[in-house]
Amino acid sequence: MIDFAELDRLLRDSAADAVLDNDEKIELRELGESLSRDRVRYLRNRAFDLVRERWSQPDAVPLDLLRWLEQVVKTLDAGADPPVIEAQAYFAPGDDCLRKLRELCLGAKRVIDVCVYTISDDRLCEALVDAHRRGVKIRILSDDHKIHDDGSDVIRLRDRGIDVRLDDTAFHMHHKFALFDGTRLASGSFNWTRGASTGNEENLVVTDDARLVRSFGAHFERLWGKFASGEG
Repeated sequence: MIDFAELDRLLRDSAADAVLDNDEKIELRELGESLSRDRVRYLRNRAFDLVRERWSQPDAVPLDLLRWLEQVVKTLDAGADPPVIEAQAYFAPGDDCLRKLRELCLGAKRVIDVCVYTISDDRLCEALVDAHRRGVKIRILSDDHKIHDDGSDVIRLRDRGIDVRLDDTAFHMHHKFALFDGTRLASGSFNWTRGASTGNEENLVVTDDARLVRSFGAHFERLWGKFASGEG
């Protein structure tokens, strides 16, 4: 593990030219993520000490040195204090999953991407239609075999002007996830059907974890392009 002498050298080398370059930022951020809070506090205090050593008149500290100090503190804090991730689980039978999905549709401002095996709950269908009327861009990926089921709303949604693509393969597009404004993910076993709320044992997890949102978003884009070309 890196010791205090090495940490001190790292800061002294950076302070020499009063510039925190990209490599130094990356190194400091990684240190902030890996070190204890005591060591992060030590680095922060040493940065202030170095400024005092280099400039004995606090009221006349050069602007470039002040900028360096500010960047060091911000970089360390960014690594030491990762963003808080919100996540919540919902379960069926019951309407908890349904209510949360309707709430997310209602709160969407720009885009909703839905990738689900089937949609046959009119309450969710109407939530999507309402969002579409508000100007929210909606894209739906679904399984081609399920559109012929009694009560399927997928064709109805397409007829309302919503972009719909089907997998058109011998296999099932069995995902059940949706993305809202590129910032929130809803995923789980929960099917967008009435049976999922009234009888099935189902689950839905909603999170704003940026890594998961990016991962599911990238997969949605891959499937959207794949189904547009008819690849299977």
